[in-house]
Amino acid sequence: MSKTKLFQIGDFCFTLTYPEVITPPDNFMLFEVTGGRPSYSFNIEPADRIDRCRGTVAAKRENAVIFSENGLESRLIGTEGQDDYYAYYREISDNHAEIILAVDTIPDLKYDTVFNSLFALERHEIAYDSLILHCAYMDHHGKAVLFSAPSGTGKSTQADLWYKYRGKPTINGDRGLIQRTEKGWLVHGWPVCGSSGICHNISMPIRSIVMLGQAAENSIRPVCGVEAFRLLYSQITVNRWNQSHVMKAMDLIEKLLFEVPVFLLRCDISEDAVKCLEDSLSE
Repeated sequence: MSKTKLFQIGDFCFTLTYPEVITPPDNFMLFEVTGGRPSYSFNIEPADRIDRCRGTVAAKRENAVIFSENGLESRLIGTEGQDDYYAYYREISDNHAEIILAVDTIPDLKYDTVFNSLFALERHEIAYDSLILHCAYMDHHGKAVLFSAPSGTGKSTQADLWYKYRGKPTINGDRGLIQRTEKGWLVHGWPVCGSSGICHNISMPIRSIVMLGQAAENSIRPVCGVEAFRLLYSQITVNRWNQSHVMKAMDLIEKLLFEVPVFLLRCDISEDAVKCLEDSLSE
């Protein structure tokens, strides 16, 4: 027996059909909707072997091999450091993809990163002027302040400091979907929470983006131009083998830099780090 459910992440609405033996992680189920117009459908099929690779190799990564065929994409999906692949994502048409899933991987689908990797979501979201940003973000007077940096730099830690000292709640602890709309830039929830354990399906306008760096003393300054572009681009999920997606992502980032303040905060993990950023946000 199979289930078919409707989901929406940002403006991307899709159906997902999967066997009852599969249980999507709780973070993913936050994005289930009861109404909407799906533009895409995914179908998960468990199999004993992954052996349906088709097309020309477009790129190889430590955890994936990407194939291209007649404008459609397929992917062998694995884990860094492992030789075997646990899934094969294949686009059947412009609005449908199938995922062949190794049966022995089903228990690992409880991990949101493993489950989300099945759908090439960044490939679909960019059609809605949306980019996945590696960030933790908080609600600051009804607008989002995004903390972005490489893993281990302290994104969720800085967001936690704002809750501890200013009562500002963290919305998502590891990823955000940023989108350019007619009304300005929004950040949407994303079904991956990282080590923070915090994931909410909440959308709000973006107040600012704060790029982080660790330091013994707290300092902050605006960043723009090439420096800001480099910092942001490094934390965006971009299919670098797809030239049209790369160009669109670069265009969106350039627009973002004109329309949203970006800061570089070098900081420790004290209340003074909160105060340092707070003064800049109030200007």
